[in-house]
Amino acid sequence: MATRLQFENNCEVELADVIPVVKTSIAGTQIIGRLCAGNKNGHLVPHTTTDQELQHLRNSLPDQVVVQRIEGKLSALGNCIACNDHVALAHTDLDRETEEIIADVLGVEVFRQTIAGNILVGSYCAISNRGGLVHPRTSIEDLDELSTLLQVPLVAGTVNRGSEVIAAGMTVNDWTSFCGSDTTATELSVIESVFKFRESQPIAIVDEMRKSLIDSYV
Repeated sequence: MATRLQFENNCEVELADVIPVVKTSIAGTQIIGRLCAGNKNGHLVPHTTTDQELQHLRNSLPDQVVVQRIEGKLSALGNCIACNDHVALAHTDLDRETEEIIADVLGVEVFRQTIAGNILVGSYCAISNRGGLVHPRTSIEDLDELSTLLQVPLVAGTVNRGSEVIAAGMTVNDWTSFCGSDTTATELSVIESVFKFRESQPIAIVDEMRKSLIDSYV
């Protein structure tokens, strides 16, 4: 509980002046990142999401962000989908209807892929519009293929002192990232480099987001 509250506080301190921090649950649980997937265009939640949770998200996010509940056998969407604002990698067993919903709601091109032989693509990578970190055993050939699909540079690496489950240890957008407390200086350096944080210009992004939010709430 203390760790979760500390994480929430860190998010609010770093992001509250930039974008809204929405506190919620999904299916009554707190493992939000593993159950959801989204980008600037939309947000996907599993069929286990309650009507109250769904409405809370729709009320909290800008009107142009579509919040869609997906009816399907795979409910841990954050483990099954990895996306930025342009491309999504998806679990190979997702049905065609779900794939079409992902493409429509998120406004992305969808590719069924594995990462280092793992079908849970959302667990074993973290991607933004500027770069991506993937499972450390991803081959050079797979790195090249994934980078071509995503149109961003990728690097194989770890978080939390050697963890291969990338998305369980970090979350990222186009100008910042939150990583687990065990993440080493070397791992942080790789993350800063591949996601180009030292080159990021968040001011323009922030101005655009604030304008969108103002338009939504006026």
